[in-house]
Amino acid sequence: MRQFLSVIAFMLIVIGSFSAYSNLGIPQIEPAPPPTEEVIDLGSMDMGQFLALGDRIFNGKGTCTLCHNSLGRAPMLDQIGSNAQARLDDARYAGSATDIEGYLRESLTDPSAYVVAGFGKAGTNDTESPMPGTESGSIALSGPELAAVLAFLQDNGGLEVTVEIPTDMGDEATDENAAEPGEPRAPFTSFQDLSDEFACEACHTIGEEAGDLGPNLSAIGATRDRDYIRRALLDPNAEIAEGFEEGMMPDDLGTQLYATELELLIDHLSQLK
Repeated sequence: MRQFLSVIAFMLIVIGSFSAYSNLGIPQIEPAPPPTEEVIDLGSMDMGQFLALGDRIFNGKGTCTLCHNSLGRAPMLDQIGSNAQARLDDARYAGSATDIEGYLRESLTDPSAYVVAGFGKAGTNDTESPMPGTESGSIALSGPELAAVLAFLQDNGGLEVTVEIPTDMGDEATDENAAEPGEPRAPFTSFQDLSDEFACEACHTIGEEAGDLGPNLSAIGATRDRDYIRRALLDPNAEIAEGFEEGMMPDDLGTQLYATELELLIDHLSQLK
């Protein structure tokens, strides 16, 4: 009996010591709070703050720098001030803008109205842009957000800022997957919704959608297994497809996708034979 009690006492001491060490000896990791949507207060915003908002959207939510960068996937925009009028006057221009502000707005909402030579989708003779419109899909800029980006592009390109700060947020569409500030969004349950959200088909050819900035994925399941596809999504620079450069695909999808969404992507792509 004494031996049994000694064993019990020893076990309690070990368990107590382990619990004390795990709670007091190991640094506690506090999870980061969920991301929050920026609250835009147009009524108290001056032009400097409006330009700063455009800068944040251009480099953040708008994902503009994903293509407009030194890798040459899309035209650099710091020279837009000296190029915009020439493009507006170009015989290939198929839009309806009458001034530079209108041209810039159109280049965001209807990118195929004018495609800079050498930057069109393959096989379209520069008549169709690979860039998605910014008012829908994965980017879906609101009216004020779009105006802020336009103002930023004008200022960054050395142009006079003619865009005015909107007086209200306007009537914006409601996205059933959007989240309240501070709350996680609802997970997507279809491949097409996920593809639209993350603009997969803006860069990749998948079936009838013909993006050419990234590898053609229309039959990836015939040559690559699930492990490869998973690694390509989570660590795209681990193995670079021939003909493409490192850094072309975002490397943070693992922080943006739910586990169910990741498996949904893998399931769909692995079935493309």
